[in-house]
Amino acid sequence: MAISAPDVSPADDEDNPRTPRGIQSVEVGGQLLKVLARTGRRMALKDLAGAAGMTAAKAHPYLVSFGKLGLVEQDAVSGHYGLGPLAMQLGLISLQQVDPVRLAIAELPGLAQRIGYTVSASVWGDSGPTIIRVEEGPTAVYVAMRHGTTASVRHTATGKVFAAYGPRERVAAALAAEGFAGALDEPAFAGELQAVRTHQVSEVTDQLLPGISAVASPVFNGFGQLVLCLAAIGPSATLHTRPDSAAARCLRDAAQALSRRLGAAP
Repeated sequence: MAISAPDVSPADDEDNPRTPRGIQSVEVGGQLLKVLARTGRRMALKDLAGAAGMTAAKAHPYLVSFGKLGLVEQDAVSGHYGLGPLAMQLGLISLQQVDPVRLAIAELPGLAQRIGYTVSASVWGDSGPTIIRVEEGPTAVYVAMRHGTTASVRHTATGKVFAAYGPRERVAAALAAEGFAGALDEPAFAGELQAVRTHQVSEVTDQLLPGISAVASPVFNGFGQLVLCLAAIGPSATLHTRPDSAAARCLRDAAQALSRRLGAAP
């Protein structure tokens, strides 16, 4: 009796022994799961297959197998396909196992070198945005940044990220404690926060300290909640803070990559 070998992924080349061995059919079928995860809704077979780059006839056997495993389920009325109970269980377990702080801290050394400036990670603490880790970059910046420092909500890039995405009552209380009660209703500050939401980048130039600028970007979890903030700080003469600047793009890319690892939708 002949036994067929598994369809090995084309990337698994004998000339490249370091490439992990994979099963091509699993990778192909996995595109269907990616589409369902990306769209976040049930889809007709034709639409789902097309979005995954295959025909309906090719997609259907994969969906049948995924259905038996509980990764996919088909609506009895519409016939549309969506993620099944096993996919949901895997997602919840994954979210429980991932520590956003640990992931962020591991990324900071490389980010500091790529962006060329000192970078930090912050979370919301008892007194407001709190720096939990600082990684010095190749460009020197003479600012007292250390673990445990509370950032101003009104005058720092980190603080504005938390102000843009945090619960209004909590942010208002922190602003009042700084002496800026009612700041959320000021048109200028409200406009700054809207710009943060639009670009996913916060910026300050010479605002808290003369000659010092900073950019910051939010990191979200799989529930769309802000879990921490990445920031870069440097001399205003060299650190450009516009949302389309190289530093801002690099920081935003890093924050979005972390968000994806935490289950956030693109």
